[in-house]
Amino acid sequence: MKIKINDKVKIIAGKDSGKSGNVIKSLPSRGKVVVEGLNTVHKHTKPDRAGGKGQRITVAMPIDVSNTMLICPNCGKESKVGYVITEDGEKFRTCKKCNQPINDKIKDNK
Repeated sequence: MKIKINDKVKIIAGKDSGKSGNVIKSLPSRGKVVVEGLNTVHKHTKPDRAGGKGQRITVAMPIDVSNTMLICPNCGKESKVGYVITEDGEKFRTCKKCNQPINDKIKDNK
């Protein structure tokens, strides 16, 4: 999956289309990410003891990673993500628009 935790993404499809936020959780086995404050639903909770009150809690739900685009930290535009492997064997994510590396290294498990 090309989107990681703490990446800034823009939602390109769904009810929050056009909004942007940071990824707070990544679910690579399901191909989904949770974006802070977006794709929210209300969760109803029961009272925790007798005489207490129930609540409505707003929870951010996972959104499919194909409905998001990475906002490049270098050029500030939403773009696709590519990979570059250096001669040292290090793997970097790169922005497809400005060809600048995105500030992280990925270790290859060879």
